[in-house]
Amino acid sequence: MTQQPPREIPAGWYPDPEGKPRSRYWDGDGWTDQTGPQLPAVPGAAPAPTLSAAFVPVTFDASGLPVSDRSRLAAALLCFFVGVLGIHRFYVGKIGTGLLQLVTFGGFGIWALVDLVLILVGGFRDKQDRLMLNW
Repeated sequence: MTQQPPREIPAGWYPDPEGKPRSRYWDGDGWTDQTGPQLPAVPGAAPAPTLSAAFVPVTFDASGLPVSDRSRLAAALLCFFVGVLGIHRFYVGKIGTGLLQLVTFGGFGIWALVDLVLILVGGFRDKQDRLMLNW
């Protein structure tokens, strides 16, 4: 369970409530899925910006649930080019529905198109029901 700071604390970057070596953004009402580098130990000091902090993959969504380790870009490209064969579903571990897409040609293209839209907007999930958010 994540700890939330009291409501009187203004929006801003705070140490991760789960104790991970990173910072999380508090928007005044709740924790967002935005993460950043670990905050320095000196109170009031600004964290040193690093280029690598922009490329740290998101490991938890806004609800605190784990995020898929599969690449959203790879799934989108697979779905775009060979989506009617269900290859993107095999990639994320959904073998059964991948086989169904394979024999129905992606639900005559409609199912594959819906999957592509879901992947692009970040609503597609892998076999373990984890959102695919990382590009």
